[in-house]
Amino acid sequence: MALLTVEEVHKTYREGKILTAALSGVSLAVEAGEFTALVGPSGSGKTTLLNLLSGLDSPDRGTITLRDVDLTRLTQRGLCDLRLKSYGFVFQSHNLIPVLSAVENVEYVLLLQGEKAARRRVRAVAVLEELGLGELIHKRPLEMSGGQQQRVAVARAIVSEPELVLADEPTANLDSQTSGNLLDVMRSMNEKKGITFIFSTHDPRVVERARRTITLKDGLIADDGKS
Repeated sequence: MALLTVEEVHKTYREGKILTAALSGVSLAVEAGEFTALVGPSGSGKTTLLNLLSGLDSPDRGTITLRDVDLTRLTQRGLCDLRLKSYGFVFQSHNLIPVLSAVENVEYVLLLQGEKAARRRVRAVAVLEELGLGELIHKRPLEMSGGQQQRVAVARAIVSEPELVLADEPTANLDSQTSGNLLDVMRSMNEKKGITFIFSTHDPRVVERARRTITLKDGLIADDGKS
């Protein structure tokens, strides 16, 4: 059974009297352990699809299933619980909490999951060290470079070992070397821990490392290639 299944998903947005079809009948299946890039021009539906996959938005028609759970049938509380348990997120803007240190930012997900203090500190430090950030565990975001902050965001996303990490343009604000290093880190986590990654991206460096590239155009899948 696929980890994630999307069946005939439609999504339309209204701005005043204008209706815009963001997705027009998208269907796909994502297997556990994939490292997949969603690509396409601006307005093609990439971010909309990512928002629907996470349950942050809901489709007008169609179903989205994570294993045997239909996201379209869950309450908002149910969606929040599912995201906390099964998802990790990496955004273009790292969204770290500025008053917390690196290790406290990474621990925050485990705190929400009810992990005991000593155990969550051990897990947070371990993943930061694994990502080469051991010397920064007590530094706050403003004391770090942009690349370091984004790696802390990756650590936060994977510390609970979620089934699926959704990444929306995670390299957009990084230079070539930093983005390459960050992608290598995520690819390593994919290979070592089996975490599934889905990226929304314009970055050819993401596409180069992806094992599958799904091209969206005008709200439809124009191409779906695996390497």
